Amino acid sequence: MDTITLWEFVALAGAATLVGFSKTSVSGANTVSLAIFAAVLPARESTGILLPLLIIGDLFAVYTYRRHADWATLVRLFPAVAVGVVAGTVFMLWADDAAVRVSIGVILLVMASVTLWRRRAASRAAGEKKEATEAGQDQAQGHSGARLKAGSYGVLGGFTTMVANAGGPVMSMYLLSAGFRKLGFLGTSAWFFLIVNVAKVPFSVGLGLIDGRSLLLDAGLALCVIPGAFLGKAIADRINQLLFERLVIAATVVGGAQLLLR
Repeated sequence: MDTITLWEFVALAGAATLVGFSKTSVSGANTVSLAIFAAVLPARESTGILLPLLIIGDLFAVYTYRRHADWATLVRLFPAVAVGVVAGTVFMLWADDAAVRVSIGVILLVMASVTLWRRRAASRAAGEKKEATEAGQDQAQGHSGARLKAGSYGVLGGFTTMVANAGGPVMSMYLLSAGFRKLGFLGTSAWFFLIVNVAKVPFSVGLGLIDGRSLLLDAGLALCVIPGAFLGKAIADRINQLLFERLVIAATVVGGAQLLLR
């Protein structure tokens, strides 16, 4: 961090702006931010520097979409997410930069592939609109099926958000597969990540990922999050549902590929 060049700082500032944008618009775009941070900084340390910036973005997202959260979904997810966060913390005790990048990249691409497969299968089976089909499919699964899906996505989301702040794509895949419309998607994910990211702070401090030097860099990047958040809100109001879902999935694939190819 003491040897960051001007152009590297500009790249980090652009990634911080994208953090704000992703929090109020296309959440999967945040994987591009984490890839930039991991490219400029050591991948492991970059997660601690990115976390406070994510929390700033979460605050804007909650303020913007605070009335659209589905709290039943959040309550169902949090126990499994806690397990994933603990598992991610244990993983970070021994993982090096290469292990972090490869693990998260593989998870992102697998989750995007599974979601695309489920959506196409549901569309063929019912011949209805995608959103209505998936919502009906989830209802047909019953309570045990819903708990199982929430548990599996929750553990993966907790693990990926702790290891590389990459829980956004995993939870995006869950919310899309559950049939959430745009505002419900944004409101539920906003509250989810504000609560989870704040809870991660003590773990990150304990791992040495957040310290005085990292916070100093955060102070220089924090203002970049704000214009991105306002830009995301303006664009989100103009994106239709189908385009919104395609952008989320595309951003997930791009972010996962970047981590694997670096």
